[in-house]
Amino acid sequence: MNAFREVTPMDLPNCHFIKGINSGAEDLEILPNGLVFISAGLKYPGIHSFEPDKPGKILLMDLNEDDLAVLELNITGYNFNLSSFNPHGISTFTDKDNAVYLLVVNHPDIMVTVELFKFQEREKSLLHLKTIRHKLLSSANDIVAVAPEHFYATNDHYFADTQLQSWEVYSGVAWSYATYYSPENVRVVAKGFDFANGINISPDGKYVYIAELLAHKIHVYEKQANWTLTPVKSLDLDTLVDNISVDPVTGDLWVGCHPNGMKIFSYDPDNPPASEVIRIQNILTEEPTVTVVYADNGTMLQGSTVASVYKGKLLVGTVFQKALYCELEQPSAQPH
Repeated sequence: MNAFREVTPMDLPNCHFIKGINSGAEDLEILPNGLVFISAGLKYPGIHSFEPDKPGKILLMDLNEDDLAVLELNITGYNFNLSSFNPHGISTFTDKDNAVYLLVVNHPDIMVTVELFKFQEREKSLLHLKTIRHKLLSSANDIVAVAPEHFYATNDHYFADTQLQSWEVYSGVAWSYATYYSPENVRVVAKGFDFANGINISPDGKYVYIAELLAHKIHVYEKQANWTLTPVKSLDLDTLVDNISVDPVTGDLWVGCHPNGMKIFSYDPDNPPASEVIRIQNILTEEPTVTVVYADNGTMLQGSTVASVYKGKLLVGTVFQKALYCELEQPSAQPH
């Protein structure tokens, strides 16, 4: 798990913490208009939380504002349990009428659901539409929407039981998998992962990317017309790869990473987990360019899980700590 790898700090100019985020920003999604949805307050077995008694929340931020701050979105709708809300991976889908849907992997009371919301921009709220449960989503981690009720999801374990999940991780059996879900059809579309984690799709919709956390790989699949996935290639890295964001303009992959993963699962405030952000350009070619854009040994940012860009701005979220906003310089950083 890269337990002992130390990082050489690599700072970016004009970085600062985002006000109002103190209990993690495990995943985030940026809309084309600069609005950002942030999944905050995750409680995950074996992982530290700075707010263990508070429910999770979805935050909203506008990157067009000069003074960046987050707003907690009010959640409305019949029979949705806010007290047990525990959001993990998120994804958005915008339909032809510009309605924005937010899909959220939720862990209420150690269970797993996918929650479907419609974003009410004027009211700055989320309308809860549906709760999705399925045996092939029993350990869902991340999600990428291809329609309001159609999505791919990673399952980071084969078993739902937490004790058996621990056995999976430490035995290295590589039984986790990815699922395609629609109301009419649910099936496993990729398997054999040692902790499947982040998932995303290329801007043209042709390729699906899956991060295999404990194997330090990103896998590329071609999406077929019947929603099955055909393996194309895998990219080996020397860090634990978490969530994947895709630049809608360039198609580059931006990945939040854990260079010393054991520190995530055995938190020590005097020896905190490091953070690392990598950018992958031209992933479909024989020689993709992998660049370390940001790295910190944990003194500033602990346990990075996601990184995403918008018009020269970089956002970096963490599993349980803060979130960072930076201005990017061109060209950025160093080869990996």
